[in-house]
Amino acid sequence: VQLQASGGGLVQAGGSLRLSCAASRTIISTDFMGWYRQAPGKQREFVASRRSGRDPNYADSVQGRFTVSRDNAKNTLYLQMNSLKPEDTAVYYCKAKYRSEYYWGQGTLVTVSS
Repeated sequence: VQLQASGGGLVQAGGSLRLSCAASRTIISTDFMGWYRQAPGKQREFVASRRSGRDPNYADSVQGRFTVSRDNAKNTLYLQMNSLKPEDTAVYYCKAKYRSEYYWGQGTLVTVSS
């Protein structure tokens, strides 16, 4: 399965962006889909995830500012990012479980200027 992430860009601090991740195959609604990010010189870290029947999960650093949602009919995961901070600057990756294996998208760059 291929995961195509989009929606990144340059935004000023306090601004908003919406990321999308479209899967090329049907991801079972109860299976994992989530967002991770990797800032320059740092390890990749979990951001948020969503699966049907469960509450969404968020990293403490984005709780209250980011909202993860999922359109199962479109096999697409979204990340609405509000009140962006310079420390949110990173390449954002989506990850999904498909038939017992996990797959990564290619990443989309988010740059937040101060």
